Amino acid sequence: MNKTVGTMEGGLGSRVLGKIKGFFREYAIIYAVLALIVILSFASPNFFQVSNFVNVLRQISMIAILAVGIFFVMVGAGIDISIGAIVGLTGVLFAMFMVNYGIPPVLAFVFTALVGLGIGIVNGLMVAKLSIPAMIATLATQSVCRGMTYVITGAYPISGLPEEVSFLGRGYVGGLEWLPWPVFIMVIVAILAHIVSERTKFGRSVYAIGGNPEAAHLSGIKHKKVEITTYVICGGLAALAGMILTSRMDSGQPNGGLTWEFEAITAAVIGGVSITGGRGKVLGALLGAILVGLLTNGMTLLNVNSYYQQVVKGVVMVVAIAFDVYSVKRKQKR
Repeated sequence: MNKTVGTMEGGLGSRVLGKIKGFFREYAIIYAVLALIVILSFASPNFFQVSNFVNVLRQISMIAILAVGIFFVMVGAGIDISIGAIVGLTGVLFAMFMVNYGIPPVLAFVFTALVGLGIGIVNGLMVAKLSIPAMIATLATQSVCRGMTYVITGAYPISGLPEEVSFLGRGYVGGLEWLPWPVFIMVIVAILAHIVSERTKFGRSVYAIGGNPEAAHLSGIKHKKVEITTYVICGGLAALAGMILTSRMDSGQPNGGLTWEFEAITAAVIGGVSITGGRGKVLGALLGAILVGLLTNGMTLLNVNSYYQQVVKGVVMVVAIAFDVYSVKRKQKR
């Protein structure tokens, strides 16, 4: 009997150990995150502090939300470079609804979210129905959204937000100083996105379309509908990030979200989301955003010139994409 129990315990232990090894193998980016934390802890005495980590997580929360949105589009073999401009437009609209038109915060939130979803629908229709290449379609949307942002604001911030919305970007859940609302929202978004991508028919369809569009079509998947939905999700999450940013800055900033599409896509690719579609995990995109945030924070603490920071981020993105392309080619040869 003791031998049987020992065998069962040994088998259970082996399975748990195997799952842990599999987890770290699938999310190898964790090693990069831990290594960066160790390096920056030695390089900057101010880095390894709870307050700094909380600040980093608050800063990356909006990029992480965008990375989750772009995750769905990229897994479906698409791309959306308009998300940064959507952040800027929805951020100023959120402020304008409340300040200029006196709309209650809850209704302003709903209206702004609808704008983001609507822009996502337009992007999806252009790509799926009109067969416009995703890069061109979303580049056009980016230009329109950024231009509209400057037109309606005159390139000036919109300030005077009601106090009721301050919690969204600057508050803490339950008064806990280690859990800012933006971080809490980021976690909820990631959990929901994980469930949708891993446990639903829609999620499986996105992976199928990104992996093999022809096979997905032949198997009865309504690929156009699924493709449009990925852009809608992306637009909605960009609007959410825009409202969090407005609350955090206590004003609608016309330059809000500038270059954020670059950081979100970088985070997703670093996290293992394939640029060619069909591969990636929500947690990977989230970890990618954390890595990008830690890198930016570390360089700031070390007083690295902002221009050099842009160079470093560009190099990181090129390396990540090159590695992704290499992995895909290697897989195809097998």
